[in-house]
Amino acid sequence: MTNRRTPVVAGLMLSSALSAVDSTMVATAVPSVVRDLGSFSLFPWVIAAYMLTQAVFTPIYGRLADVYGRKPLLIIGMSIFLAGTLLSGLAWNMPVLILARALQGIGAGALQPITQVLAADLYPLHERGRITGLLSSVWGVSALLGPALGGLLSELVSWRWTFLIKIPIGLAAILVIALWLKESVQRRPHRMDILGTLLLMGGVTATMLGLQKELLWLVALGVLLLVAFGWWETRAAEPLIPPWVWRDRVTLGSFLGSLLVGMILIGPAVYLPTFAQAVLGASAVVAGFVLAVQSVGWPLAAGLSSRLYMRIGFRDTALAGLVLIGVSALMFTQLNESSPLYYAGLCTFVNGAGLGLVSSAMLIGAQVGVPQEQRGVVTGGVVFFRIAGGAVGASLLAAVANNSLADRLAGTGYTSIDQASRAVEGGGDEVVRLALAGAVHDVFLALIVLAVLGVLAVLVVPRRFAHRS
Repeated sequence: MTNRRTPVVAGLMLSSALSAVDSTMVATAVPSVVRDLGSFSLFPWVIAAYMLTQAVFTPIYGRLADVYGRKPLLIIGMSIFLAGTLLSGLAWNMPVLILARALQGIGAGALQPITQVLAADLYPLHERGRITGLLSSVWGVSALLGPALGGLLSELVSWRWTFLIKIPIGLAAILVIALWLKESVQRRPHRMDILGTLLLMGGVTATMLGLQKELLWLVALGVLLLVAFGWWETRAAEPLIPPWVWRDRVTLGSFLGSLLVGMILIGPAVYLPTFAQAVLGASAVVAGFVLAVQSVGWPLAAGLSSRLYMRIGFRDTALAGLVLIGVSALMFTQLNESSPLYYAGLCTFVNGAGLGLVSSAMLIGAQVGVPQEQRGVVTGGVVFFRIAGGAVGASLLAAVANNSLADRLAGTGYTSIDQASRAVEGGGDEVVRLALAGAVHDVFLALIVLAVLGVLAVLVVPRRFAHRS
């Protein structure tokens, strides 16, 4: 790798910003898109198609980056992402927009894992916490600005510019990476694991769709395909995910820990804004800023993580983060209908700090536990399990929230958090408001359980292990 790291890091920051800002900008453009293209019932697929293809292709890119090099895979992924972005901006009906978003997701699968692998390639161990914190800061700021920028573009120009504005940014990132990033890849014959790729794609797609739609038969089909994928990987000449990653305690613990991080992350992201608006009476903008405080705690903790893991090790740093997450979950449970908004913001700050420590320690620990030529596959695995954890967590916590609400409002006709929150915002009675507060409280109790499970997952990682990269 070249020593001229600054331009390359700028390119990585642009790549991270594109990935982070995409979904949040699209979410605020919903009314404008539906007004123009119609088919409101299809709009959830605009989000789901992107998430599904991103999740499926993340581990694939991670593996291919080890085989063919980081640079070509990042440029290919970014190019596919921009092609999907352009098609999204030009879409003439909702099915075309859904197809374009799926194409975007295929490209986006490269952005997170390969930027993180390149950060590990460029920086020595004692500096990786700082660069991870920097990339996390870009992610947090971009995710925070995304809704405001998307809303402004939709209102003042057109929803199409929520997509088109990203094209020059992406082209600039490609140009910087192409010109300044130098790497040498050992060329040798390779055999693509086609069957493994198809089994993984089918398994992940069926499982995530089944969880989102609460279709048990589809979840069962997905699990069956994933089991078949695991069986095949033990026989493939060059497996997509080598079987050794499951036997290695460092990578296994990192994958499990990342799965729990994804599950924990989704709780406040989905239910805190609902609580702030429907129970505390905050506006949508204020509720968004309360949640955005998490994007302050995360990069700060990630930037400081290197000082911790150089002293106490990766496992104990991750455990310290999980303790903070547990503390934040306890703090969340103290929220009630008379709590001040600044207290809710403090909860999210502590939660973000804990997530920053856990995610950095798990990612960098997995990377240093393997040789450089295997960084891609473990990084792709960490990112994939975080995305998968979000899908599992969303379904699990939705079940907790909706069952709790149904028990509290039995016989009233309210069966979901969405129904109750809309009723409260439309002037619903105090009984519904208090029931909604209780249901979200139960979600926060579930976060404590997830934090404990996270501790058990991280304890799989040995306290000390050899650093091989």
